[in-house]
Amino acid sequence: MSIIRSMTAFAHAAGHAESFHFQCELRSVNHRYLEITLRLPDSLHHLEPALRELIRNYVARGKVELFVRLDQAASDHPLLNKALAEKILHLAAEIDALARHSAPVSALEVLRMPGVLTHNHATPAQLDEHVLQLASAVIIDFLHAREREGLALKYVILEKLDQLDRVLMTLVKSIPRILEEQQSRLTARLNELSLNLDSERMEQEIVLLMHRMDVSEELDRLRTHVDEFKRVIDQGGPVGRRLDFLLQEFNREANTLASKAVSSDSTLSSVELKVLIEQMREQIQNLE
Repeated sequence: MSIIRSMTAFAHAAGHAESFHFQCELRSVNHRYLEITLRLPDSLHHLEPALRELIRNYVARGKVELFVRLDQAASDHPLLNKALAEKILHLAAEIDALARHSAPVSALEVLRMPGVLTHNHATPAQLDEHVLQLASAVIIDFLHAREREGLALKYVILEKLDQLDRVLMTLVKSIPRILEEQQSRLTARLNELSLNLDSERMEQEIVLLMHRMDVSEELDRLRTHVDEFKRVIDQGGPVGRRLDFLLQEFNREANTLASKAVSSDSTLSSVELKVLIEQMREQIQNLE
C-alpha cells in the first residue's frame, strides 16, 4: 500500500556522549510550503546547515521545528593528570635547586597549570556525530508518526469519496426520470399558455430547455475526477496539493449541478455533494 503522510506529527529522542546529555524534539503542523525552524544551543549552531539538509531529505511540506537541548552531566568530575603534575613538581624542584631562595610551588598552583586537571568531555567532532545520529533517529520516528496519521486520514478521505461516488451514481440513475418529468411539465405548461406554437417549434423549444437542464456532462466529469482522485491517493507520496486541486474541480462541477437542479432530489444531492467535498477538503489540508 502506497504511503501518504500527515503534516502534523511529534517525535522525541534522547542520548548521551561522555559527560553530555542531549535531547531532540521534532514537531510539525500544516503549512503550504516547507518551513524549517531550528532551536539549537550556541555550541551547536555550526550544525544548522547539516540539520536543515537532513530534514529536507525526508520532509516535503509543513512547518517543522527541531529543538536540540544539550546538558552537562552533574556527576562530571575533573581528572588529575598525574604524569603532568609529577613533571611540573620535578621541574619546580630543579628550579628551586638553582634559585635557592625561591618559594616552594604549592599544590594549588600545580592544579592551575594547563592540562593538570582534565574533564571527561567528548570532543567537538564526537559530539557533532552523536547529535546528528540522534537527529536522524528522531526524524525516522517523526516520519512513522506522520505515516500513521496519514493512514488514518486516508481511510477517512476514501470513505467520504465513496459516499460522494454513491451520490453521483444515484444522480446518474435518476437523470432520465427527472428529465422525462421535466419534459412532461414543460409540454403541459406550454399548452396551458396557448402560445399558438406549431408542434415542431414547441419540440425545438422543449429540446433547448431540456439541454440546459441536462447535467450528464457534469456527472461524467465528476466520475472522471473520482477515478483520478483514487489514482493519486493510491500513488502515495506528497499528494496534498494535487488532491486539493482536484477538489477545486469537484466543487466547480458541483456548483454547476446546483445551478441546473430542477427537482428536490437533484437539489438535495447537489447540497450533499458540496458538503462531502468540503469535508474532504478539510482533511486534505493535513496531508503532505
